[in-house]
Amino acid sequence: MKITRMTALVTGATGGIGQAIARDLAGRGASVVLSGRRADVLEPLAVELGGRAIVADLADRDAVAALMEECGPVDILVANAGLPGSGTLNDFAPDQVDRVLDVNLRAPVMMSRLATGEMISRRRGHLVFVSSVAGKIASGGASLYNATKFGLRGFSLALREDLRPHGVGVSAIYPGFIRDAGMFAEADVTLPWGIGTHTPGDVARAVSRAIERDLAEVDVAPLPLRLGARVAGVAPGLSARIQRLGGSDRITRDLAEGQRDKR
Repeated sequence: MKITRMTALVTGATGGIGQAIARDLAGRGASVVLSGRRADVLEPLAVELGGRAIVADLADRDAVAALMEECGPVDILVANAGLPGSGTLNDFAPDQVDRVLDVNLRAPVMMSRLATGEMISRRRGHLVFVSSVAGKIASGGASLYNATKFGLRGFSLALREDLRPHGVGVSAIYPGFIRDAGMFAEADVTLPWGIGTHTPGDVARAVSRAIERDLAEVDVAPLPLRLGARVAGVAPGLSARIQRLGGSDRITRDLAEGQRDKR
């Protein structure tokens, strides 16, 4: 579908990736509605882009329905908000587990349920879920995060089939390590040699391309991670061994420490 003159809701718009997505959509002619937890970041961005800002904490289940009601009908929903889930499961308190599950998985599911009724009746619309390469490659020390991102992938692919006869598209985006902004960049983790990174702008362009071309999945990751995802899909045991040899234990441990304050 064309993005011009469409209304697009972008969640997680206070973060660098969400801001890049909002700017790219607005640059292509969309009317953007920005959602996040920080009014001090959302409101100036909304003014800059000529859009609207709605403050909402997606860990609050009532806030999800309130957001969709206040936003009104949308043509494009970009479920970008997410919380880090790096660390062993027993390192998370029960309320922290609930927050990760609610923000990363339940909120996108419920927002889709609330948004697609209008889309189906108009036979126009597109849902975009910003997942992660962690939705294709399971890693030690990230079981909770993997659970939400694998779940988001399955939900996206199945929902795409359900909505296809109604003219509504569904896409999932799989970023790898993103520099300059976002949870990985803020954790300040050193990657092994040969594992490259992408920018928030790369993710934003992937989102717009997925909408315009109705793509089921778009990877935003360097070749080694894309190949790793292929291996993980057919030989998860081999994938785990390769990751251990490549220092994945250190990376997930450093990510957990760097992201602890964001749980």
